[in-house]
Amino acid sequence: MPHANQGLTAAQVADEFSRTAKVLVRHFNERLGEHGVSTPRSRLVVEVARSQPVRLTELALAVGIAQGTASTLVDALVRDGLLERQASAGDRRSVLLRVTEQGAALAQDWTTSYELAAQELFRPLTPEQLSTLVDILRILGADEAPAAGD
Repeated sequence: MPHANQGLTAAQVADEFSRTAKVLVRHFNERLGEHGVSTPRSRLVVEVARSQPVRLTELALAVGIAQGTASTLVDALVRDGLLERQASAGDRRSVLLRVTEQGAALAQDWTTSYELAAQELFRPLTPEQLSTLVDILRILGADEAPAAGD
C-alpha cells in the first residue's frame, strides 16, 4: 500500500514545517499572552532563573537569539523588575544576570503555561511519534548558531 505522502519534495516538506511552526508559535504566544508576556521575554526570564547567574552572551546562545536582541530584551526586563544585573566577583567588567523574586515567581507561572500549551499541541502524537519528531528536529538543528539579526 503506497504511503499518502510519497513523492513529497523537500520544498513541500519545508512549507509544511513552516506552517506548523507558525501554529506552534501562535499557540504559545496566545497562552503566554494570557499572562501579559511575549514568548521571547518569558524565555529569557525562565532561562536566567534556570541557569543564574548567567552572562548575556551565554543567555543569548541558550535561547537562540542574537546578543543585541537579548540585550534589548534584558534592558526592558531589568526596567520591569524581573531581572537584575550584578558585577561578577571574579571580573568586575563582567556583568551577570539574575532573576528577582518577582521574576522567579513569574518564570514558574510561565513555565507551567508553556508546558500546558505544549501538552495540548502534541497530544495527537503517540510517544513513538514524539520521539521520532525530536530525533528529526535534532538532526535538522545540529550545529545551528543564531543568525546575527535574530
